[in-house]
Amino acid sequence: MEQNPSRRVFLAAAATGAGGLVLSSSAAASAARQTPLPAVRPARSAPDPFTLGIASGDPARDGFVLWTRLAPDPLTPDGHGGMPLGDVTVEWQVAEDERFRRVARSGRETARHASAHTVHVEAEGLEPGREYFYRFRANGHLSQVGRTRTAPDTAGPFTFAAVSCAQYEHGYYTAYRRMAEQEPDLVVHLGDYIYEYSGGVYTAAQGNVRQHAGGKLQTLADYRVRHAQYKTDPDLQLAHQNSPWLVVFDDHEVENNWAGGNPGTLVPAFDARKAAGFQAYYENMPLRRSSVARGTRIKLNRRVSWGPLATFHMLDTRQFRDDQPCGDGMRTGCDERLGQERVLLGEAQRAWLEQGLRDSAAGWNLIAQQIIVGQRDYHLGPGRELSLDAWDGYPAERDRLLAALSASGAANPVVLTGDAHVGSASDLLLDFDDPTSARVGVELVATSISSDGDGYHDPARDAALLTENPHLKFVNERRGYIMCGVTSSELTADFRTLDRISRRGAPARTAASFTVPAGERVLT
Repeated sequence: MEQNPSRRVFLAAAATGAGGLVLSSSAAASAARQTPLPAVRPARSAPDPFTLGIASGDPARDGFVLWTRLAPDPLTPDGHGGMPLGDVTVEWQVAEDERFRRVARSGRETARHASAHTVHVEAEGLEPGREYFYRFRANGHLSQVGRTRTAPDTAGPFTFAAVSCAQYEHGYYTAYRRMAEQEPDLVVHLGDYIYEYSGGVYTAAQGNVRQHAGGKLQTLADYRVRHAQYKTDPDLQLAHQNSPWLVVFDDHEVENNWAGGNPGTLVPAFDARKAAGFQAYYENMPLRRSSVARGTRIKLNRRVSWGPLATFHMLDTRQFRDDQPCGDGMRTGCDERLGQERVLLGEAQRAWLEQGLRDSAAGWNLIAQQIIVGQRDYHLGPGRELSLDAWDGYPAERDRLLAALSASGAANPVVLTGDAHVGSASDLLLDFDDPTSARVGVELVATSISSDGDGYHDPARDAALLTENPHLKFVNERRGYIMCGVTSSELTADFRTLDRISRRGAPARTAASFTVPAGERVLT
């Protein structure tokens, strides 16, 4: 994508600071003089509270969410990031230009001690389909400057990136930086933003290059510190600063392979852990107030419209599922999984999705969820080995989902998936045991940003997987992301991969590209 001059300047500035894009003191002072923020008593001796960066998300045609968290000492064990007791007033601005000469909206929010001094601003009253810049001020300090967008009200082309799975210990977040350099209009994060393990418990094949702070996550303070550690990464900060995000969680934001009210492991007091994980997730994500965690419930399934061209149906595949069958994991011959009553989305969420698909007038229906939908046989040769945490553990629920995609009349369904740490592309069939069965959509699976380390390339195994699964068109075990371009006539998907993340600075390349022609529901 060719960058326009203002974007090139913005990105070059973003690359200069260890914490991402920051205003120099002179630039910050100049910008403040040109369009003064509301008066606030400066605390010039106070340390910079914006160590965790800034973010935006859930764009609408007239606005978006702006996020920050005040944390001058982000890894303090109490989870409050070095902030004293008491609430703090935070000022914010949204401008049409990066120097803030044309301020479009501004205001104040309270960063509350009870919420780890996080701020969620729902900016409104803006113009559709345009770029904006934003920043915060607190305790006499200006934050970095971020760039975001409102959703359009026309059907113009746009780009989005799909990402997932960023285990901090396994490697550097170079993939986030390479994604940011491509300047997508939107980023869709499909889960496993953080990992809950103690340091050194989950080890990549090449060995871990960083270490988690603290032990296994148990308390609200633990989850807050882990989110803070991840957000200190400059590449992740840049990715948030450069685009608005749509986020949903998977399992590791709470506990590996948890399911509904069951953690999937012998975890004491799991309801308390789940409530702590949910609260910390909301506090640290650019989510609207409708997603505020309420004990052991949080509302993450929602629809986000990108004008008449696309609708994102954001799903939650953790809170409402039955426990995984046959003890979870990779299994052969598990009859328990075949039960017709077994649910994954839950009845209410499935009805919500089906109604949304029937009512959709969007040109593309993008279903963002966490686990592989298409059947995936991992056993090379006779017999079948399936992952029971994925939709293969819930085939009756998958049949209901695919039948709804087929019958709804919704245009151009594309499923966006994370979790697997392996990039792949496949057609979705009404009957996966019949290669000639009707195609009802396609599935694009994002590999991990860092989970499982550098990855590998095994052409022989990849070829065997493609043979075992004829609906599968591509598989790649390297780290990276998917960059998609959407027009009224087609969706293109570039699988971008990096040869290594155990050292910084690797370039990204396109390992494969696919096109989904409008109206055809197949990969080409």
